[in-house]
Amino acid sequence: QLRLVESGGGLVQTGGSLRLSCAVSGRTFSTSSMAWFRQAPGKERAFVAGIDWRGSATAYADAVKGRFTISRDNVKNTAYLQMDTLKPDDTAVYYCAADFTTPWLAVRNEYDYWGQGTQVTVSL
Repeated sequence: QLRLVESGGGLVQTGGSLRLSCAVSGRTFSTSSMAWFRQAPGKERAFVAGIDWRGSATAYADAVKGRFTISRDNVKNTAYLQMDTLKPDDTAVYYCAADFTTPWLAVRNEYDYWGQGTQVTVSL
């Protein structure tokens, strides 16, 4: 059974850092493209960052460019989101997602598999 399990969320002050992890099991992780999304209260879920199956191509939302870094370890079957210089606007539930159909970053990846989410709260 395919599972995506996020961890690493929590409460941090403005300017702080957090590292989210997404452990994938039940399917060949190295053939998937991965992404992080977030959903703030009252807002729609939004793309944050994506990475191809080899970890050689990445994409970021403008709001996080230069502050967040997505990466993956295909031996550990885990994707990561390093979040630095956090701001209160980054407060949201963060979700990882996997696309096993298109391993590269496409104009429109179909992320069919999702984790349960992890809460990130950035205080003033």
